[in-house]
Amino acid sequence: MPSRTDFSLLRDRAGLTLHQAAEELGLGERTVYRYENTPGTASRTALNFLRRIADERLRTKEKDSVDFRFIDLFAGIGGLRIGFEEIGGRCVFTSEWDRFSRQTYALNYPDNHEISGDIRPFAEDPALVPEHDVLLAGFPCQPFSIAGVSKKNSLGRPHGFLCDTQGTLFFDTARIIAHHRPAAFLLENVKNLERHDKGRTFATIMHVLEEELGYHVQTRVISAASWVPQKRERIFIVGFREKTDFDLKSLVVPPVEKGPRLGSILLPHAEVEPKYTLTEHLWNYLQNYKAKHAAAGNGFGFGLFGPDDVARTLSARYFKDGSEILIRQEGKRPRRLTPLECARLMGFDRGDRRFRIGVSDTQAYRQFGNAVVVPVIEFLANAMKPHIRSALARERRDSRDGTSGMRPAHDQSAAVA
Repeated sequence: MPSRTDFSLLRDRAGLTLHQAAEELGLGERTVYRYENTPGTASRTALNFLRRIADERLRTKEKDSVDFRFIDLFAGIGGLRIGFEEIGGRCVFTSEWDRFSRQTYALNYPDNHEISGDIRPFAEDPALVPEHDVLLAGFPCQPFSIAGVSKKNSLGRPHGFLCDTQGTLFFDTARIIAHHRPAAFLLENVKNLERHDKGRTFATIMHVLEEELGYHVQTRVISAASWVPQKRERIFIVGFREKTDFDLKSLVVPPVEKGPRLGSILLPHAEVEPKYTLTEHLWNYLQNYKAKHAAAGNGFGFGLFGPDDVARTLSARYFKDGSEILIRQEGKRPRRLTPLECARLMGFDRGDRRFRIGVSDTQAYRQFGNAVVVPVIEFLANAMKPHIRSALARERRDSRDGTSGMRPAHDQSAAVA
């Protein structure tokens, strides 16, 4: 994959889409497209202009008070980050392997660091990751191979986690936790993680976090329908290095039945481009597909919704046919959600917060379908906030008193290596 041009990188750091960059520079979009994709073609004036905007954007962001430092692993488009920045955190490291997600991430968050790609080199040498107080990770739920767990009927065997799930992305996260010993972490995954491989995957993860790494860990499945008009359940894993009064299970979640409806995120009909209406061919295909499965007693098929409804879960495959969430149109075939509506459905574009989309519709649908629901993260971050502050205050006191403090001095990476 060719590396991005200096113009492209600076444009993202400046928080400008291609169209916005063309307007700011007073250039035609064809010229800006050439600057974006062909190394060495951008004028020095254009590069300096973008650099000034990017630097000012970062300076403005850094004026905010910073209570703690956090890292954003498997970052996607930054849904976890939003919630923890809002409670006073500063992101000091970001890792995301998908280049299109990195573009969206850079477009929306001013940073004092480059966005790293593959997490594996950092897991192999966690010292490359900056010191941090909180670790955030929406690690992918890939197929885990938990060799020998059922045979030995034990999770406490001598070789520990590496023996059970070597090579998984959770293992990479655990290595970084083991090395840096952050005061707290928040991990997010699909609800089915608890049931994967008859529960053995989840048992291994909990064993590593609690027994091998020594964290106080709580988990809870939370539905996003309390905050957004979407039936989306995810499991959240919260860990504190030292025991706290934090109680994840007792957090009062707003009633799902009183949550918002689709009308709150849908654009006015006049603002929706015709391209989002299904073609006659695709609409006929989806109707026939659903009828075939209905005849067989299956529930497969498209979902059709109006402004008073709550949608199904938005998935990364939404770009293919939009079938899980189709919007009724009076006297017309149904339509897909627009990318902006997806941003609203996931809580990225909400209230006074605007979210920039600088990628194709296909990539935008993938990104939002893989993302976390931001208001859920804001809810959890605010609940964790006083406990994070207390932990760090205690650590600072211990440091002043010359005691061992809350962050063990030795590297515990060996526990999972």
